[in-house]
Amino acid sequence: MTRLKLKTKITLGVLFLFCMLLLVSILGYYYIGRVNREAGAILQDNYESVEYAKNMLMALEARPVDSLSFVKNQALQERNVTEAGEAAATAQLRRHFQEKPDLPALRQDLYTIMELNMKAIVMKNERTKATADKALLYIAIISGICFLLGISFVYNFPGYIANPIRELTEGIKGIARRRYEQRLYFRSGDEFGELAEAFNTMAQQLHAYEHSNLARILFEKKRAEAVIGSLKDATIGIDNKGNVLFANGQALQLLNMQAAEVAGRPAGEIAQRNDLMQYLLGKTDNGHIKIVVNGRESFFTKETADIHYEQEKIGYIIILKNITTYREIDLAKTQFIATISHELKTPLAATDLSLTLLDDERSGPLSPEQQELVDSLRQDNRRMIRMVSELLDFSREQSGNIQLQIQAVEPADIVQYALGTVSKEAAGRNLAIQARVPDSLPRAAADAEKSAWVLVNLLTNAIRYSPAGAAVELAVEVTATNTLLFSVQDAGPGIDPAFRGKIFERFFQVPGAENSKGSGLGLAIAREFIEAQGGTIGVSSAPGKGSRFWFELPAA
Repeated sequence: MTRLKLKTKITLGVLFLFCMLLLVSILGYYYIGRVNREAGAILQDNYESVEYAKNMLMALEARPVDSLSFVKNQALQERNVTEAGEAAATAQLRRHFQEKPDLPALRQDLYTIMELNMKAIVMKNERTKATADKALLYIAIISGICFLLGISFVYNFPGYIANPIRELTEGIKGIARRRYEQRLYFRSGDEFGELAEAFNTMAQQLHAYEHSNLARILFEKKRAEAVIGSLKDATIGIDNKGNVLFANGQALQLLNMQAAEVAGRPAGEIAQRNDLMQYLLGKTDNGHIKIVVNGRESFFTKETADIHYEQEKIGYIIILKNITTYREIDLAKTQFIATISHELKTPLAATDLSLTLLDDERSGPLSPEQQELVDSLRQDNRRMIRMVSELLDFSREQSGNIQLQIQAVEPADIVQYALGTVSKEAAGRNLAIQARVPDSLPRAAADAEKSAWVLVNLLTNAIRYSPAGAAVELAVEVTATNTLLFSVQDAGPGIDPAFRGKIFERFFQVPGAENSKGSGLGLAIAREFIEAQGGTIGVSSAPGKGSRFWFELPAA
């Protein structure tokens, strides 16, 4: 069966309406012409005969009788005989007029002619009226049919065009919402039917592709979940909108929550009822976190890593690394250092006392060689005592046993204590310490002993690395942020930029530096002391231009 195209259907519909209008026009033209012809026949056949008869009556009524007008109209009447009986009446009229004009007989003949024509006029008028009524009926019927068909065409045809387009639009919207089970069913065999078949084929292929992709995505999702679940570190993933993407078993154990309570939920909402999540979202540093797990204290470090897709950040991961074992090892090491340092301090102090007794004249004079050996042993012994003291301070700081006594302290008192401690060492190296301490300085909120220890350490380093005869500058000033800045400028060789960031690390010493006989703990301990008081410490240096060590303490 041949399928009609949509264009053909539209053409046939319009052609049908055109034919109906043409039929109405032809019928109207035909019947109007017929009525016109019948009306003309009445006028020509009957009305003129009545007119002739009337003129002849008027000629007979004239005095004298107008014979000429009568004969003229009589001749016209004889040429216009159209009705049955009219010819006999006309002939009788001629005979009565020629034989002997008899007015009553002539009038009767004329009345007969007029009556015949009047009856004919009435009869033809009825026939013409019937013809007009029939024409009106036919035109009304055909017009009604055309009207109904036109109304039906106008009502149904836009829907015939628009409904498939609307269904196609809804189908496309469904496909856009991943509803690949969407189908179109057009019963027409035109272009809309072909469009529905093409759409259904596309939806079917998309459905198959989606299911194949979905299976692959589910497989990849399960594999990713298996990888995340196998991680030994607690891991939490959060997207750009703040929703938790995943949390492995270790993270759920630390949060003390179930997976259903975490996955897909806003992290801020979870943080409102979970202190650990609130801490993880609010803190940006990588400090140690102490968490009680199964009744045992555990220590973790927090790390954050951004998730990028095609150079766009789509979220981030919070990783909690369990450092409990390392901290326990570090604590054991610290305790070991503290024990050894404490055990070494006693014999070293005894050795120092013995050297002092040897140097006493009451023990007997020493030869120059013996005196030199005693002095060398005393220097080495005191250096060992200083190193053991630093190790003890370091072990106390690592174990958290150092107690700070923060109070309002005059900066001048800290400077005077430090200068008194290092003055002999500076004089021994022929160094001048130039101190600039204004009188109008505010007091510092600090531990006087620990702050003085830091300043002594900085001055000792400056004296050690500055050449003989140089000057060491000590300055105290107030910064724009209302903190007290203590700075020590030496005339030493300076620090290479490659080592400047490591200078405050434990046991670090600048490679190749002269006079580097320390333990490498002094600056590390100084940093811990200053930061514990809420201050900061730093250095600015350039090779060959000396170094400037400084620390800031908050004002009281």
